[in-house]
Amino acid sequence: MTIAERAAEFLRLHRATEILTLVNCWDVISAKTVAQVPGTKAIATASHAISASYGYPDGEAISADEMLTAVGRIAAAVDLPVTADLEAGYGDPAETVRRAIGLGVVGANLEDQLKPVAEGVAMVTAALKAAESEGVGFVLNARTDAFLRAPDRPADQSLADAIERGKAYQQAGAQCIFVPGVLSLDLIGELVAALGQQQVSIMNLPGGPTNQQLQDLGVARVSIGPAGQLISLAGYADLARQLYDGGALPTPPG
Repeated sequence: MTIAERAAEFLRLHRATEILTLVNCWDVISAKTVAQVPGTKAIATASHAISASYGYPDGEAISADEMLTAVGRIAAAVDLPVTADLEAGYGDPAETVRRAIGLGVVGANLEDQLKPVAEGVAMVTAALKAAESEGVGFVLNARTDAFLRAPDRPADQSLADAIERGKAYQQAGAQCIFVPGVLSLDLIGELVAALGQQQVSIMNLPGGPTNQQLQDLGVARVSIGPAGQLISLAGYADLARQLYDGGALPTPPG
């Protein structure tokens, strides 16, 4: 597929009634591994996991060049739509999105970091204008940190804030609204009721809702952030402990 065709397919996956499940990747081998699993329809990167693989903490400590290099290698390695977690755009969301498109990326997360709503709207507008100039129907998953960065705030206040921000980003052209930090089915249902069916994106965590529950609510997509990397590394640490304790090297599955 051309990049325009991949972008169109990626948007179609968001609008389908079947929830889009994204297992976030952080390098070529993790992306190729996930891409080979039947049922994988798209690949998402995880900025936290990519940063960790380069030795950086989360939160744009890694440079835009390093992040985009990692994202570009992933996009080149798989024959599926790729969406990138671009944090808050590394100081220039329009240029960061333009560069990502040049690497074959057809969608992105951009986070508002609880900055004033007008700044979030400006970020969304700039990113989509850059994508339009590149001739790609880029799928922007506009992230609001209304829950994630205000953990001590009453849930009803965070919900109202998320809805206000989500509606503003939709009006600016964002095709999906990403609300990490919320796992309550009741709250997710209220988000969907306010922002629309197949319009809301959720990051799940261990113990969170099932994909079927989220699909029944009308959630567009669910991702797992850095959880895949953390689970993989925990398994690798278990292997080391087994060997250090005198155990045998197990046969790799498959």
